[in-house]
Amino acid sequence: MFRSNAHIYAQVVDDVAGLTLAAASSMDASLRKIVKSGSSKAAGQAVGKLLAERARAANVTSVVFDRNGRLYHGRVKALADASREGGLAF
Repeated sequence: MFRSNAHIYAQVVDDVAGLTLAAASSMDASLRKIVKSGSSKAAGQAVGKLLAERARAANVTSVVFDRNGRLYHGRVKALADASREGGLAF
């Protein structure tokens, strides 16, 4: 997970194989129509939901959440909660 001032990004990575299995960001074309700003909690929720869908499509259900040193609130919490609701287990 990476959060900038303007956007939020998340990836599901297989560290052993060095492969990205699923990725989503507030810059995805499908989310730009739904979310007005990439720096809102709604953007975090949308990215979390999209990431969970893409991870499930790649047969991934369990992940480790690395918040990259960010506090667990706001967009970071919204992304994590939406991912859990989408079926990912942390």
